[in-house]
Amino acid sequence: MDSKMVRLTKEQAAIIGAYTGIACGPFSDIQELAEKVLGRPIWTHEFGNKALYEELKEAVRPILLEICYKE
Repeated sequence: MDSKMVRLTKEQAAIIGAYTGIACGPFSDIQELAEKVLGRPIWTHEFGNKALYEELKEAVRPILLEICYKE
């Protein structure tokens, strides 16, 4: 294993933040990703809604797994 760390891309950080609820970059990147994957505008205050978080988590899960898996 290479000991040198590689920075996440802006998109990777947004994916991780959307899935885990822990921001790895600017919140605006997470909001932009959420609107893209859910196909609708999302107001900032909606991120406190558990149902939205669960919907977003499920929508982002396949993308997260795709960036995590390496052959």
